[in-house]
Amino acid sequence: MSPGSPNDRPASRTRRSTRRSAKAKTPGWLTPKRVTISGALVVIFVGGGSFTAYTAIQNANAPKGPPVSLDEMAQMFGGDPFGPDPQADMLKEQAAQALKADTLAAQREHRKVLNPIKIVDEAPGGDGFRPQKLPPGTANPSGNKALGKQMLAARGWSDQWGCLESLWMKESGWNERAMNTSSGAYGIPQSLPGSKMASAGNDWQTNAATQIEWGLSYIKGRYGTPCGAWSHSQAKGWY
Repeated sequence: MSPGSPNDRPASRTRRSTRRSAKAKTPGWLTPKRVTISGALVVIFVGGGSFTAYTAIQNANAPKGPPVSLDEMAQMFGGDPFGPDPQADMLKEQAAQALKADTLAAQREHRKVLNPIKIVDEAPGGDGFRPQKLPPGTANPSGNKALGKQMLAARGWSDQWGCLESLWMKESGWNERAMNTSSGAYGIPQSLPGSKMASAGNDWQTNAATQIEWGLSYIKGRYGTPCGAWSHSQAKGWY
């Protein structure tokens, strides 16, 4: 049969019609299932973003409370910086007993009692603070005493000066770099650990005023007055 003959035309039309029918039956990209999935994704992303933005706006407009104090932060992360600390008290007691034993031995051996306090070149770390190298020649015990007397008077404790002077002279010689060789207590008030003084300021490792402020708060919270702390120190060997 020659090409283009009348008998060939119906077959060609049949093949073209079949191809058109096949294309019509072949599903395209935008099927009902895909439409449903796409809609769900839009809801998730748009809705989630809207919720996040709404939450951020609500948080920004929420009433602000008073700022958290250093004391409150210290209590949240490290306990009460001024209250009784059984572990620290035990270490202080052990250090006092070690000093008493050395004192008796020194008397028998006719020698000087070993000094339980050393002046360190590096301040201790702890509670997120790194040990800090101390610059040479900055300790000023006489100046620290004068500062302590002023800060004591500001608290209305002028009549307690004799007790405080004796207490911290025994503990540290009023040197902000003093460390107990037995317990590891640090600073003018001999905080154990030293990082408790961070409740009074982040510069507790080097600043005498910060150490004194913490020490006075510790004395008030635990012993009431410097004379109360001094009486305890005389009876127990520590405070």
